[in-house]
Amino acid sequence: MSTKHQHYDVIRKPIITEKATMASENNAVVFEVAIDSNKPMIKEAVEALFGVKVKAVNTTITKGKSKRFRGQMGRRKDVKKAYVTLEEGNTIDVSTGL
Repeated sequence: MSTKHQHYDVIRKPIITEKATMASENNAVVFEVAIDSNKPMIKEAVEALFGVKVKAVNTTITKGKSKRFRGQMGRRKDVKKAYVTLEEGNTIDVSTGL
C-alpha cells in the first residue's frame, strides 16, 4: 500500500462545526482521525497531504452514545478528533474538499 493511502487512512474527514470554525480563527483545523492513530502519525499525514507545516497536534476521544435504533438499544462508535495547529502563514481550506 502506498504512503498516500496510509495518510488517508489516518485522516478520515474534516469536522466542520461551530466550535471547529472558531478554532480555525486561531490557525487550527479539526479532523476526524483513526482511533488507533497517534500525534506523530497525524502530523506527518497532514503535512504530506496538504503541504503545510504543523505546529502542534491535540487529540480528544469522544465516547459513543447509547441510542435506540428501531426499538433496539445500540451504540454509536467512538470518535477521535485531532485539533491541528498550523504554523503562521499556512492555511487549509476544508470547505473545498480534499
